[in-house]
Amino acid sequence: MSKKSLAQQTAERLYTMIAVEHQLSPGDKLPNEIDLAQDLGVSRTTLREAIHSLVSQGLLEVHRGRGTFVTEEADSINDYGFSDLDQVRGQLKDLFELRRIFEPSAARLACQRATAKEMEEILDKGEEVDRCIQEGRDRTQADRDFHAAIVRATHNEYMMRLLPMINQAVASAVENGEQKDQLAEDTRRDHALIMDFFQKRDALGAEHAMAIHMHHSIDVMGLED
Repeated sequence: MSKKSLAQQTAERLYTMIAVEHQLSPGDKLPNEIDLAQDLGVSRTTLREAIHSLVSQGLLEVHRGRGTFVTEEADSINDYGFSDLDQVRGQLKDLFELRRIFEPSAARLACQRATAKEMEEILDKGEEVDRCIQEGRDRTQADRDFHAAIVRATHNEYMMRLLPMINQAVASAVENGEQKDQLAEDTRRDHALIMDFFQKRDALGAEHAMAIHMHHSIDVMGLED
């Protein structure tokens, strides 16, 4: 399999920010080119190539003298129905079955493919989840960010398009009433194991650790058949 160019990887990262993570909405203007290139860790030339690619896909449009904007059609481009979370709300069992199938493999691929910067981000996000739990703060966003960082590091476009469903499952688990304390305890322990394998670049270990994490969540929440 040919390795994707840095411009292609940057285009995918921008696509995810817009179409999956919704950091930018239709009509929004992209940040200043210098700032955005710095945030993404690429040169301005690479960023321009990535933007040109997304313009050709209809996700971005350039207005001369004003800047680059997210198109109004961005929400409907190749979403394969994954953006319609209303269809999956309340179907927690199905969501966690999806996670049990999907996330261990994502962890393995991410461990193999993550750049040094992506690996640092995964570990930083994992530590933030732990801090939130220790300090009694809401960890919903931190937990989402941790799992999203892992999925992004797979460099697999279709895996990234599953992120809205993963985010919904994470939020539902964190908000789960009676099992909150047990889930928090399991999360701290499981995440520590996952991050240990990531630090060692042990892909098989990361896969097994994520599978254990999914099993614990499903068991505690009573979602097993």
